[in-house]
Amino acid sequence: MRHHRLQHIAIPVVASLIVLGIAAGFAAHHAHAAGPDHAACLQDPNGPGCIAGLPSVEYQNLLDEMLLHPDPNARPLAVNMDELARFAFRRIVGDGTYYDAPNGNPIGVIEEGFNYVTVTNIQGDWIQINDGQWMHGNQLAVARPSQFAGVYLDEDLLYPMAWVLVPSYPSAYPGAAGNQNLPIIERYTRVNIFATAVIDGWEWYLIGPETWINQTNVARVLVVEHSPEIKGRWFSIDLFEQVLIAYEEDRPVFTTLISSGLPDWETNEGTFKVWSRQVNGHMSGAEGHSDFYSLENVPYVMYYDEAISLHGTYWHDGFGYRHSHGCVNMTITDSYWAFNWSRDGGYDTPYVYVYSSGEYKNG
Repeated sequence: MRHHRLQHIAIPVVASLIVLGIAAGFAAHHAHAAGPDHAACLQDPNGPGCIAGLPSVEYQNLLDEMLLHPDPNARPLAVNMDELARFAFRRIVGDGTYYDAPNGNPIGVIEEGFNYVTVTNIQGDWIQINDGQWMHGNQLAVARPSQFAGVYLDEDLLYPMAWVLVPSYPSAYPGAAGNQNLPIIERYTRVNIFATAVIDGWEWYLIGPETWINQTNVARVLVVEHSPEIKGRWFSIDLFEQVLIAYEEDRPVFTTLISSGLPDWETNEGTFKVWSRQVNGHMSGAEGHSDFYSLENVPYVMYYDEAISLHGTYWHDGFGYRHSHGCVNMTITDSYWAFNWSRDGGYDTPYVYVYSSGEYKNG
C-alpha cells in the first residue's frame, strides 16, 4: 500500500543516504567538497559543515536557487466561475421523500445513499428537483464545488513541482517536527522540490530555505515518456501521486490533482482511448447496497475504460486523494478545460495512460 499521508515520523537513530535534486549547472566538484557527507548531516543536521541536514556547500548553492525561485514556474488556470454556477446541487440528507408540489402529496422516495439532485426552482422552503418533484429544504444540503484548479506548463519546470495536500508547519531539517512558530503551509500550495532526503523509508523534500516537508503531505508532478502508440493530445494519470498531466505529443502542457478509485474500486492501469463524451451525465451504482450513489448532471465526462471516465466533480474537495468508485474525479474547472482542450485539438478520442509511480504502504 502507499504511504499514509498523515504519518508523523520521529527523528531516526540511523538515517539513509540523501539524494539531491540539484539544479542543472551546479558544479560537479561541489559534490566532492571536503566536509561531512549526506549521512553525517542527517545525523547532525546543523553540526559542523552542515546546514538544515545538508552539507554546507550544497545547501549554500541551493539557497541561491531557493531565493530566486520560491514558486514553481507554472501558470494557474483561472477558476471557471461560470461553470461552477451553471447548476445548483443539493445532497439528500433527509429521508428522500419527494412531493408533487410544495406542501403537496408524497409521491415517491429516493433510495438512501450518497445522492445529489439538481435545483430547478425554489419556492419558500421547498426545492424543485425535477418536473413535478419537490423536496423540503430541510432534507437537502448545499453542495459547494471545489475552486481548486490546475496549472499550465508553458515551459519546462525548473525543479520538480508538488502540491501540498495537508496543511503543514515547515520542518527545519528532514525528520524534524514542524515549527509551529512559523506560518503554516496551506493545502493546495504549489512548491518546488530542491532536494530529497530519505529517512526510515520516507522521503522528505526541501521546498525552501530550512523548509522541509514529508512526502506524505504532498503530491508530486512526474512527467512520463511518450509511448509510440499515443498520438496527439493525451493524458497521463499517476495513481500514486493522484496527478494528471495533459500532453501535446511528448510535451506536457497542463497538470492538476485528481481523485481516483478507492481500494475496493481501484482505477485500472493501462493505455486507453476515450470512446464517448457527455457534457452532462447521470451516474449511479451499487443499487440495493449501503454505498448506493446517484449523481445528477455530472459535468464534462470522457469515458475511456468501459464505464470508467474522467469527469468533473461537485460533491467533494478531496483532490490529491483516492475518493471514487473507479472514475477519475477532476474539479469542474479542470474537467471543462480537459474536455475542450482535447476536442479542440482535433482529438475527440484522446489516449488516457493510467499508471502508478509507486506503491501505497502503511506507516
